[in-house]
Amino acid sequence: MTKRRRDKEIGRTFSVDGSTYIGVFATCTESVLLLPSHTSDRLAEEMESALKVKVIRTSLAETSLIGCLAAGNSNGFIFSTYTLESEIRRVDDLARSEGLTEKISRLPDRDRMNAAGNIILANDAVALVHPQLSEKTVEVIKKTLEVKVYKGTIGGLKTVGMAAVATNKGILAHRNATQEELEFMEEIFELPVEIGSVNFGIPLIGAALLANTKGYAAGAETTGAELGRIEDALGF
Repeated sequence: MTKRRRDKEIGRTFSVDGSTYIGVFATCTESVLLLPSHTSDRLAEEMESALKVKVIRTSLAETSLIGCLAAGNSNGFIFSTYTLESEIRRVDDLARSEGLTEKISRLPDRDRMNAAGNIILANDAVALVHPQLSEKTVEVIKKTLEVKVYKGTIGGLKTVGMAAVATNKGILAHRNATQEELEFMEEIFELPVEIGSVNFGIPLIGAALLANTKGYAAGAETTGAELGRIEDALGF
């Protein structure tokens, strides 16, 4: 974890598993932060403080790629098809021990795409998803997350979960998002949408940013100018 700090009351910068691409290894909602099982107590506590959430440490599909394989909001989580029953039980049990009730669903077996965090961009009301997802998968997302679901791209990318981050206050998207894509996101989410980058110029926002309405955690290489853009876009 980097020593550099932006604002302990709003957001901070981190590395997870030695990587500044923290969105690959973690995901958060308004109340929960999912981190790899082996995450140190110190890092878990500091990320918990930055996002003002409860930490749950787990593996998904026997890997530490939590951010790639999970997407969630205040209503529940969608996990990869390959998530083990024992991993689902662990997350459910730990959530309940913290007084939280999270609905958990797997992506349907028949859908070839199983990296839920890569293909779903969601807040508590709306989800934008990979345009080639099956209607069965869309229905699972709709029921589990209790959201309206739309299909689309960001910057021409179908992996919308890595191309942007959405909270209940705003959206920060890939800097190559077209005007049409930005207007579509503003229309469906009914929120302001800005473009930016993370980790010193990387446009894949979701790969290095975790955020909710209470705070954010960014990759350790994210610059001061990029942090300012994050704060403006997400309403801090």
